[in-house]
Amino acid sequence: MHKEAVNSQGLKSRVGQISSAVALLCLAAPSFAEAPPDIQLNRVEINGSAERKDAAQDSPSRNLLSARSAQSVVSDSFVRDNISPVADYTQVLSMTPGVFSYSPNGVGLGDAKVTLRGLSDSYTVFSFDGIPFNDTNGVSHHSWVFFPAQFIGGAVVDRSPGSAATIGQATFGGSVDLQSRVLKAERSTSVTASSGSWNTHLVGVEHETGNFGSDGSSNLLFNVHEMRSDGYETYNKQDRRAISAKFQTALGKDTELTLFASYLDLKNNTPNIKGLSRSNYEAGNYTYLLSNDPTRGDFYGYNFYEIATDVVYAGISSRLGGGWLLEDKVYTYSYHNKQNYNGSATTISATSAVDKLNAYVTMGNLLRLSQTSTLGTLRTGLWLDRADSNRYQIPSDPRSWKDVAAPNFHETYVTTTLQPYVEFEFKLSDALRITPGVKFASYKQDFVHDQDNGGAVGPLGGVFNKTTNTITGGAPTLAQSVKYTDTLPSLDLHYQVRPNWSAYVQVAQGDEIPSTSVFDVPNAKVSQTPKATKATTSQLGTVWNSAAYSLAANVYYTKLDGTYTALPPDANGNVAYVASGTQTNRGLEAEGTLLLAQGLSLYANATLGSLKYANGQWVAGAPRDTETLGLNYRAGGWSGMLSLNRVGRMYNDAKDGTHEAFAIDPVLVSNLFVNYTAALNFGFLKQAKLQLGVNNLFDKHDIVGVASPAAGSSSAKPSSADLLTILPGRSVSLTGTLSF
Repeated sequence: MHKEAVNSQGLKSRVGQISSAVALLCLAAPSFAEAPPDIQLNRVEINGSAERKDAAQDSPSRNLLSARSAQSVVSDSFVRDNISPVADYTQVLSMTPGVFSYSPNGVGLGDAKVTLRGLSDSYTVFSFDGIPFNDTNGVSHHSWVFFPAQFIGGAVVDRSPGSAATIGQATFGGSVDLQSRVLKAERSTSVTASSGSWNTHLVGVEHETGNFGSDGSSNLLFNVHEMRSDGYETYNKQDRRAISAKFQTALGKDTELTLFASYLDLKNNTPNIKGLSRSNYEAGNYTYLLSNDPTRGDFYGYNFYEIATDVVYAGISSRLGGGWLLEDKVYTYSYHNKQNYNGSATTISATSAVDKLNAYVTMGNLLRLSQTSTLGTLRTGLWLDRADSNRYQIPSDPRSWKDVAAPNFHETYVTTTLQPYVEFEFKLSDALRITPGVKFASYKQDFVHDQDNGGAVGPLGGVFNKTTNTITGGAPTLAQSVKYTDTLPSLDLHYQVRPNWSAYVQVAQGDEIPSTSVFDVPNAKVSQTPKATKATTSQLGTVWNSAAYSLAANVYYTKLDGTYTALPPDANGNVAYVASGTQTNRGLEAEGTLLLAQGLSLYANATLGSLKYANGQWVAGAPRDTETLGLNYRAGGWSGMLSLNRVGRMYNDAKDGTHEAFAIDPVLVSNLFVNYTAALNFGFLKQAKLQLGVNNLFDKHDIVGVASPAAGSSSAKPSSADLLTILPGRSVSLTGTLSF
């Protein structure tokens, strides 16, 4: 029942749609076709032409003198040399201030979430080459799909709502822009093989054409890989296959076209609730998650995912004359998560399992226009985004996967997002610039709910029979819609104190839309919908770069709207949502790099902060402090990094929502990566690279969170039934790459 796929789910149809858009983009610039090329195809990693060479050049995270807010930049070289080849984007971000994440099944072997300045993943915009992506039932992101390390060429982390030009459905806490691979001028083909702990193996092939064509105006990079692993946790197996391609070409001296496409398929045996029982932890059994016994409810054959994702975009960048620059991207991406899980570790019955689908297809266009004059720079643009979603959960028998007639819920819906913006960077002098801006954000959701067994909207006037799991009578569906709108201003001032020293002040607002669960009440009767929550951030910072050392520091203060609260139904059965107060996030951040000797540098960052409710209690998952140290070496064919990441004391909530119920002690994790690259002169062989990677060097098993607390449990009275999140044990990988 209700197992139809989302319309146009197939990759072929989306590629066809994007191909039409590409053709239109190409036709839009015919006047440049015969002109000699003057476009820089090979993206400088981070505004390299405008930034000074300094001590932070090879740092895992660095700052730009041009920054107008608290930003950190991760380079392509860090991704290639200092994270596991099976890693996801959470490891790409791991060395930036205030950022941490954990994957209990091992690096890259689970769905990890990023915390930024104490705020969870759902409060942050994640984008790829500037295109936001997120789940449609609530803003969240899945690290194990979409963008593995092979697809990523760096990242920019902005720990603020950004300027008016920052777009997305959750600018509330910050933004992370993952960047596609850097294209190089030289032709190269490489074959990679990696083997590591827990029977983890990866093989991959990558080819880059280098600049080609009669005038060298084009470049193509594609890669494909397969990764398999038993995982750190018992029977939590992972099987990932992925491919991506990026093409750039100059359509004359003033216009560049970029095409990107990727596809990833992931199969695994992860349960719905991912945690280790406290009783197992206290017994020293750190790995138990699933069993191989089909008479048990936690049998791995009763718990599995298959997730397919794809991304396709076409982007054009064109200088129009008179200081004008046009940038436009048309895109589509999809997520098809088919999950089956047993809801109990002990019970097996005709309804103990859940047949689940979460699927969406998103299409959109991101248009940006800017014009530079003697007065300053005008920036304006429009983001349009439409997502078609299909979600259901149906009780099922895990032995046969025979579904019952009445679902827990089934809904289809369309989310339409519109965000125009404008800002002007006034050039008051060569050193001083001030940028006011404003963005209008509109989010509209149109739902169709099927009648259900009471898990969401209910039988819609019908009668649900618990014995037969059927619904008699009532309306088969119910339509509902909601719209959220916000006006979000921003203002920043940037002062270039000296050529190597800058400072900034910023005040900006961000927002986040509520979850689609707003209408998960009987008959979807909501008399007062919640508003999008807002955050207002003020911060002051400075950046210093020199040949010997670099330093960036900032202080920040953010006032955040709390989540909404549902009131009991009134006499007519209507539910109203009201604001639940505010939170305050404040702190101090710093990061820097010290050049110790030629090729040897020390990187460090630290964040001291507090994220608290109005009553002074800590928000769950927000640490008091975070610190990172990284010792980097690069000389000749050798490179490597020893890193230490510490997350300070934090709290988790109890099952009933009581704050500060569980105290989570500080966690310290160390990683080591050593690389050796040798030039070869054996026929067609050009280069060989060998990488040794060790994650969790000292094999620690700290508790990093309470994934699912038992009723009445707390740190003062812990329950053996608590499900804990712990660090995975030490993992070692050896990776070899041959280039031709």
